[in-house]
Amino acid sequence: MLVAFSVAPSGTGSADGSVHDAVAAAVRIVRESGLPNRTTSMFTELEGEWDEVFDVVRRATEAVGEYGSRVSLVLKADIRPGYSGELDAKIQRLETAIDGASEGVA
Repeated sequence: MLVAFSVAPSGTGSADGSVHDAVAAAVRIVRESGLPNRTTSMFTELEGEWDEVFDVVRRATEAVGEYGSRVSLVLKADIRPGYSGELDAKIQRLETAIDGASEGVA
């Protein structure tokens, strides 16, 4: 399964609203998990089996909780039994489709 999630604290008391330290704590847990992952400016994507992925999400959420009085978690999952390596394969299929479409443009 693929999971894209974003986790952030609120009630931090930070004057500028910055949450980078809390997000860094969460991403550190994701990277140390050993599961395939990718972090962008808005989400972290993670690939693995149900229990292992959600264990990492839970631990990342708990780590962020140490930075504020509340935690916001946004999560999207792509559950496709029998497939692995989709973190990169989905992007490769998209790029192939884009390249194929641009070949027909004159």
